[in-house]
Amino acid sequence: MSETLEQDTAVPGKLDRRRFLTWVIASPTLMVAARLGLDIPSAEAAPESQTPSETALSLSIAIQDDGRVVATLPRTEVGQGITTAVAMLVAEELDLPLERVEVRSADADPRYLIQLTGLSSSMRYLAGPLRAAAADARARLVTAAALRWKVLAFPLTTAGGEVLAPDGRKLGYGELAAEAARVLLPLVSTQPKDPSEYTLVGQPTGRIDARAIVTGAARYALDLDVPDALSAVVARPPTLRGTIQSVDDTAARAMPGVVDVVRLESGVAVVARNFAQAFAARDALNITWRPGPASTLSDADIRTKLRDAIGPKPLPPLFTARTLEGRFDFPYLAHAPMETQSCVAHVRGNQADIWTGAQDPKFAQREVAKALGWLLAPHQVSVHVLRAGGGFGRRFFNEAAVEAALVSRAVGKPVKLMWSRNDDMRHGRFRPASHHRILAHVGPGGGLLGWNHRAAIPTVEFPHGFGDAVTALVGELLPDVTSAVFFTLTQHLPYRFGLVTQELREVPLPVPTASFRSVFTSQVGVANEVFIDQVARELQVDPVELRRSRLSSTRLRAVLDKVVSEGQWGRALPPGVAQGVAVLEEWNSSIAHLVEVDVTGAEPKVLRVVIAADVGLPINPKGIEAQLQGAAVDAMSTTLSAGIHIDSGAVREGSFADYHWLRMKHVPADIQVHLVRSDDRVGGVGELGYPSAAAALTNALARATGTMPTRFPILDKGV
Repeated sequence: MSETLEQDTAVPGKLDRRRFLTWVIASPTLMVAARLGLDIPSAEAAPESQTPSETALSLSIAIQDDGRVVATLPRTEVGQGITTAVAMLVAEELDLPLERVEVRSADADPRYLIQLTGLSSSMRYLAGPLRAAAADARARLVTAAALRWKVLAFPLTTAGGEVLAPDGRKLGYGELAAEAARVLLPLVSTQPKDPSEYTLVGQPTGRIDARAIVTGAARYALDLDVPDALSAVVARPPTLRGTIQSVDDTAARAMPGVVDVVRLESGVAVVARNFAQAFAARDALNITWRPGPASTLSDADIRTKLRDAIGPKPLPPLFTARTLEGRFDFPYLAHAPMETQSCVAHVRGNQADIWTGAQDPKFAQREVAKALGWLLAPHQVSVHVLRAGGGFGRRFFNEAAVEAALVSRAVGKPVKLMWSRNDDMRHGRFRPASHHRILAHVGPGGGLLGWNHRAAIPTVEFPHGFGDAVTALVGELLPDVTSAVFFTLTQHLPYRFGLVTQELREVPLPVPTASFRSVFTSQVGVANEVFIDQVARELQVDPVELRRSRLSSTRLRAVLDKVVSEGQWGRALPPGVAQGVAVLEEWNSSIAHLVEVDVTGAEPKVLRVVIAADVGLPINPKGIEAQLQGAAVDAMSTTLSAGIHIDSGAVREGSFADYHWLRMKHVPADIQVHLVRSDDRVGGVGELGYPSAAAALTNALARATGTMPTRFPILDKGV
C-alpha cells in the first residue's frame, strides 16, 4: 500500500483548497481510496500490513480488468443526481468515456466517518477527494505503462480509457490495472486537472441512470428478489404514536396466505405470501388503540402554543425609531417522497442484513441493533444502501428498517416491509409548524437600524446528528440543544440592517419532526424575504433596490441582478399580474428567484419562474437545473396549497388526494435557470432552491393583491 498527499494551493478560483489523502489498496486490480482531511500531517508511506478497514475513507475508485471504473461513495442516490455528477468528475480526471463509470453507494461502514446524505453536502465534500483519487489513479496507470514500455512517463498521455505513447502504442486501463496497483511512487504529477482544462465537467449532461429509471430497471428496496422473502405491512394507530390496548387477530390469521401476525411497538404487522394478502389481512385485524400523546392537540391549539411562545417585544435600538412588525404562520409539512418507506430485512442468529435507501446508513445500523435489544452489535447489522425515490430529510429515520428487522426475527425468514402512502403521510415525521414575529426598526431618516426575528418552532429532532456518532449521541440525549445549535449555525440575514438578531424559541410538542429541505430556512428565510418586501412598501422604495443597497454579498447581488435582467423586472404588466423577487445564500451557494403570478382567476396562477444561482463550479448544469426546478415546484406547492392538519392528534391528510401538491397542469412552462459562476468552488444545490422560490411567489402575490400573505398555505381551506 502506498499513499500520496494531494493539496490544491490556496489560490482564488481553485476548485478546492482542502487537503486530501489518497492511497492504493494492494489487490489484483487498481483501487485508490481517498478521504477528506483538513489537518492531515505530511504524507508517509503506509505500512504494507495496513488494511482499508484501518483508515477512514471518504470514497474509493476501482479500475476493473475490463477497463470499467467503479466509484464507491458514502452517500445515497435519492434522486438528486449525484451518480451522474460523480461519474462526470471521475471520467473527466481519468479521460474516460462517461458510460464506463459506475457509481455505487457504500454499505454502512465504520471506515467512513460520515455517511449522511443531506445538508447539501454530497458534492461539496466529495468533489475534492474524488478528483484527487481519480488523478492519483491516472498517474499510476501512466507510470505502469511507462514501466512496461521502458520509456519516460511524462510524454505519455491518456484518452478514451487508454494510455497513449507518442509512437502510437496504447494500453487500456484494464490491461494496466494490476501493474498500476503495485506502483509505489507515480512518475508523473498526481495533481487534478485545472478546471480550465475540463471538457466534460460543466457541460449539460443527461443522467447516466435515466434509462434505467424510466424503463423500471432501476432497483429500489421492494424490487429486490430475495429468496423466500415474505411480505409485511403494519396496522397503525389512528393518532400519532398511539399504542395497542388489545388485538384480536383470529380472522386475519385464518385468511389465505397469512403466515404470522407480529405485535410491534408501532402497531401490528401482518406477514403473508404477498402484499395483497397482507393488506387484506391487516384490514381484518380487530385492534383497540390507546390515544397518542398528541391526542389533545389540534391545529388551533398548536398555533396558540406557538404564538404564546414568542414573548414580549425587545426595545428598539433608538427610542425615536419606528418599528414595523410582521407575523407569519407556517404549517406542518409531510416530506411525501414518491417512494414510500420500505425495507427488506433478514435476521438470523447473530447477523442481520438490511436493504434500504437510507440517508444515514450508520444511524440505521445503530437503530436496528438497538431495536433487536443490543443482542447484535452495530457491526453485526449489515445495512446495504440502495437508491431511494426521494428523501428530503425523511430517510434519516429508519422506522421501516426497525420494523422489518423485528418481524424477520419473529418469523425466522427474510421480510419485505412496505409502508403504504397513508402510513407515510399519517405516521411519518414532519417539518414542524412555526410562528414568526419580525420587527424592523426604522430610523428618522428612513434607514434600517435593526432587525429582530423571533421564531417559535417545535424542536426539530436530530437523533442522527450530523452524520457522526458524537453529534448523534448529543442529538438523542439533548434534542433541544442540537436543534438550537443547528439554528444558530445556519440562520443568517445577508443584509446590512443594523443590529440583526434571530432567535429560536423551541416549543415542546408531541408531534414527530424531522428536517425538511432547507430545514429552518424553509420558514425563517422565507419570512425574512417576505417581510423585506413589506418594509420596502412601508418605505416606498423598490424592493429590488432595497435589497441591492443592503446586501452584504457580491454573489447575491450578481444573482439578483441576473433575475432582474432576465425577468424584466419593472416592466408594465396587465392588471392582476405581478412579479416578486427573493434571494438566499446558504451551503456555499447563492440564489435569486423572480416569480410572475396572475391572480385574476379563481386561484393564483404562476406564469413564470426565473432562477439565477451561483453554485461555483456547475459539475452538471442539467442536473442543477432539474434540482432547482423541482425545488421551485415544492415551494409553489407548500406556499399555495399543501399543508398538514392535526385533528385531536390525528393527521388529516392521507394521500396526494388531500395533500394538495401541484399537478403538472399547475406548473408554469417557463422555469428558467441561469448559472452565474463567480469561482470554481463546489457549492450545495439540493436544499438551495426552496426558500427564495417560496418567498418570491409570496411577494408576487402581495404585489398583485395589495395584501401581504402571512399564513401558509395561502389557499388553505382547513379550519
